[in-house]
Amino acid sequence: MDIKRLNLEELNELCHKLRDKILQTVSKNGGHLSSNIGAVEIIVAMHYIFDVKKDPFIFDVSHQSYAHKLLTGRWDQFDTLRKFGGVSGYTKPSESKFDYFIAGHSSTSISLAVGAAKAIKLKNEDRIPVAIIGDGSLSGGMAYEALNELGDRKYPCVIVLNDNEMSISKPIGALSKYLSQMMAGQFYQKFKGRVEKFLEYMPDGAAYMARRMEEGIRLITPGMFFEELGLEYIGPVNGHDLSSLLSTFETAKAMRKPVIVHVQTLKGKGYEYAEGYLAGWHGVGPFDLKSGEFIKKQSNKSATAIFSEHLLKMAGEHSDIVGVTAAMPTGTGLDALIEKFPERFWDVAIAEQHAVTSMSAMAKEGFKPFVAIYSTFMQRAYDQLIHDACIQKLNITFAMDRAGIVGEDGETHQGAFDISFLNAIPNVVMFAPRCETSMKKAMEFAYHYKGVSAFRYPRGAFGLNDEFEAKDFRLGKGEILIKGSADTAIICYGNAVAKGLSVRNLLKDSLDVSLVDLVFVKPLDKEMLLELSKSCKKWYIISDSAKKGGVGEILSAFLQDNRIYDVSIASFEYNDAFIPHGNTAEVENYLGISAEQIAQKLLLDN
Repeated sequence: MDIKRLNLEELNELCHKLRDKILQTVSKNGGHLSSNIGAVEIIVAMHYIFDVKKDPFIFDVSHQSYAHKLLTGRWDQFDTLRKFGGVSGYTKPSESKFDYFIAGHSSTSISLAVGAAKAIKLKNEDRIPVAIIGDGSLSGGMAYEALNELGDRKYPCVIVLNDNEMSISKPIGALSKYLSQMMAGQFYQKFKGRVEKFLEYMPDGAAYMARRMEEGIRLITPGMFFEELGLEYIGPVNGHDLSSLLSTFETAKAMRKPVIVHVQTLKGKGYEYAEGYLAGWHGVGPFDLKSGEFIKKQSNKSATAIFSEHLLKMAGEHSDIVGVTAAMPTGTGLDALIEKFPERFWDVAIAEQHAVTSMSAMAKEGFKPFVAIYSTFMQRAYDQLIHDACIQKLNITFAMDRAGIVGEDGETHQGAFDISFLNAIPNVVMFAPRCETSMKKAMEFAYHYKGVSAFRYPRGAFGLNDEFEAKDFRLGKGEILIKGSADTAIICYGNAVAKGLSVRNLLKDSLDVSLVDLVFVKPLDKEMLLELSKSCKKWYIISDSAKKGGVGEILSAFLQDNRIYDVSIASFEYNDAFIPHGNTAEVENYLGISAEQIAQKLLLDN
């Protein structure tokens, strides 16, 4: 679609069509809603003023890129959004040449824009990077590292700050609004440039007074912070007024400098149920478009809900328990604790590194921190895990939500690597619950353990109910849940015990295998494993984690260290590749690790 041929009325009609298409699709498939329908006019204006065929369009997190996808040849395929083999919920260069960079974690866009601008300058090309970043992503420190260099180096690029929750600095009355609108015009920007050149030839006293006057104007506008960094600032601009956006983007493009365009939008714009700052409409499952009611599936209580409820109980009993999350209070269940104990539980925004280090200091001061972060986001604080928590053996617990396959969010969000990267760090204990009761016992163990501990649990509900009695956790102790007569054992970790039981049930008429729950992967239950190696010579490993550095390799190293050479190991963890998006069952089948596929493999081997 060549939108550059459309007039303003046609562009506004296009915005209505895009918003409707997004609503129709997300109501059926689920996905990110409020951020996408709130950014429609911004993205249409970007495509109109800039050239997506050559200018890098860089989306921070990229959960707001649906309109961009629809404008770049994916309209007819959009009904496959987030489905296995379908359109990704995030930008993905392998999906389209118009997706400049893959993104799923926040605060990366300005760094990407700086890197692209450097390359463009070196190649002497007529291109300009355009980055769109939400005000929430500006809570991540990486954005400021990039702004700091950009203000010094002055590479031409346009950064669109989508302010959809609050102003960076609250505008002060009608005067501020008038000045902001004036600053968005080409006349003001040209006038400012001429005055700056003129001041170079003025006597020092006159130049000083003129600059003080400019600083006085900036004090009552929101752009002072960015201009102090050496960046041009335009705004705030109404992000749903296409005419204003088009003229503002045209001005920013012509400046050939690093420019912050501050755009104010309403999350959920155009769908009344989602309008405003409503966390429940950020990422959604299927819902009824007319009523706004979510289509709820009958399921057991989620692991996150179990964690939230039990930590709330524990915090009421132990005043030394504190906790933190990084911009995911609802997703991690910490919202209930923040509400009840606001002085002891915090959301520090998109700042995983700060979350870990600040809680490390609290541990040193005698508190017991629970750091609740998604497995995929824990990667962002790896240095802090090592440097600030583990070296000093601090009394801190990491609760890693969304461990394993997370489904429709895909490559950037799968919780595949926490076992691998934690196992390499000294002074950390690693364990995993398999059901609701064992989750509570894991949390009780974590509270009483003196040192760094980490436990993982899945998105959604545990696969097991109470098929096996959940015992109190003891450091480095696993369980043989079922002792079979065959020389074969299925060894599982955490939520994967449910799949292991399913495999055993599929095999029960052909092969009587043992079923083992490791419970701990660091330290391992050496006594139990040595005893198991005497009767079971074939070990099949099931864990919701990467094979490289995963449970299978940990057990292989154990066998080698103990000079056990007559036991073979086969791992059904994730192969050395990033995992695509889609329904979890479909993804597992694609990976060859469904219960049926594992059972078939065992039958062939035996």
